[in-house]
Amino acid sequence: MNRYQQLNLGDWKLILHLPPSYEESGRHYPVAYVQDGGELFSVCLTYLDHLYISGQLEEVILVGIEPHSRNDEYTPWPAAALVDHFPAFGGQGRAYVNAVADVIKPYIDEHYRTRRQAEDTAMIGGSLGGLISCFAGCWRPEVFGRIGMLSASFWYDGVLDYIREHAGFGEKQRMYMSVGDKEGIYKKTRQRHMVEYTKEVHRLWLEKGLTADRLKLDVEPEGTHDDLFMMKQFPQGLKWLFGAKQERVQPAQISEEMMHIPGTRIWHMKASKTGREYRIFIAEPMAPPPESGYPVLYTLDANASFGSLAEAARLQTRGPRGMTPFVIIGIGYNSDDPLVTSERFYDYTVYADESELPQRPGGSDWPLTGGAEAFLDFIEHELKPGVEKQFPIDRSRQSLFGHSLGGFLTLYTLFTRPSMFRRYFAASPSIWWKNQVLLQLWEEGKQQIALHEMDAELYLNVGSLEKPDMVSASQKLYQMLKASPYGPKSLTLHEVPGEGHVSLLPSLISPMLRCVIR
Repeated sequence: MNRYQQLNLGDWKLILHLPPSYEESGRHYPVAYVQDGGELFSVCLTYLDHLYISGQLEEVILVGIEPHSRNDEYTPWPAAALVDHFPAFGGQGRAYVNAVADVIKPYIDEHYRTRRQAEDTAMIGGSLGGLISCFAGCWRPEVFGRIGMLSASFWYDGVLDYIREHAGFGEKQRMYMSVGDKEGIYKKTRQRHMVEYTKEVHRLWLEKGLTADRLKLDVEPEGTHDDLFMMKQFPQGLKWLFGAKQERVQPAQISEEMMHIPGTRIWHMKASKTGREYRIFIAEPMAPPPESGYPVLYTLDANASFGSLAEAARLQTRGPRGMTPFVIIGIGYNSDDPLVTSERFYDYTVYADESELPQRPGGSDWPLTGGAEAFLDFIEHELKPGVEKQFPIDRSRQSLFGHSLGGFLTLYTLFTRPSMFRRYFAASPSIWWKNQVLLQLWEEGKQQIALHEMDAELYLNVGSLEKPDMVSASQKLYQMLKASPYGPKSLTLHEVPGEGHVSLLPSLISPMLRCVIR
């Protein structure tokens, strides 16, 4: 059977690509309907085969649909041209979406082995093709449960207003968005707002209840509005929308490798809800567990801090007079960088609009933010159970350590999920984030949080040589918690003399480890 086929269905011209196992397997497959005649996949078929065969992507039937007039069929309603002497936009998008749903899809389902449910059916496109893919999800959610929007034309007149008023997507729908961070920068029309409007749509959908496991936005550094970048994002979009071959069987698989530090190893875990990948660093105890189980320290930014913590633990737990053995679990990323900026900005923060943040050095855009809840879900519901299957853990002696943005997340965890850990170590916490939203969170919810009724302990640390506002914010939070009848019973603030934002860390290790085992 020819895996690459050209079909005519009435006046529709289609390009069909079948997955490698189609002829011999007898299986049924999900389907992605792709705008602009399938140009997005026709240039990367060998790479897609590699993703299929290596198990990185579930096999998908791809159907490219050649438009008759993209300015008409890919627009949701009529609109004037952006530039004089160019044709206006015809706004025949609803008729086009209905044709795909009611004519093209039934034909493909009848003649090929497809999985016909909405959650197995995607509509994907770039530019105006991404815009009409968005509307396919809005207008026909019972048909299209997977939507790919690559550099989508959210600048189109009236689109933002429609999205603000639209109720949102169905529970089984999943969305992928991408945009280059340089798209539209040289335009004088509404297209100059490409990046801004894409981020606004992402924010609006999060507000409407789309969680991080159902909505992803990739911002491509140096990306412009060109086929080059849209075609590059197409395989990434498929991987997000349909997942890896093994994910449907076991979403949070753990793979393992050894580290160079004795007594340590690494897991590779993928969060089942978000698909985000983590490198989990583990320092194993060198002695049998206490009767109640091992204490455990979970540490953020493990790419930067884990080695120092593991070596300190290895030395200080040596018998016969060493401290009680304990487990260290470092949460990091698949990178050789000590601080993986884009990943940690997303995982460690609540969403903040750029108007709620100071200007970044150099004037660059802030990375994507707002993934804290999904990240904590991964820790609470996947990582911690996985650790407890490997080690006998004393749940009454679990600690969380975070520095800078990790310190923000540590405090956010204490204020929103205080029972997740017993001890919270927040070093140089980024209390400034989103106009000091942590202080507001505490003031508005302290009676419900009621830390005084729990055994939670909070250890705040800051270097005396840090920026004055970093020191003063930690002092302000400490005073608020200390003065409140709802604050934690055990609370300390240590200003370490002579240390700055980064040099502070080594001085904290031994005192923190002594607290972890108490």
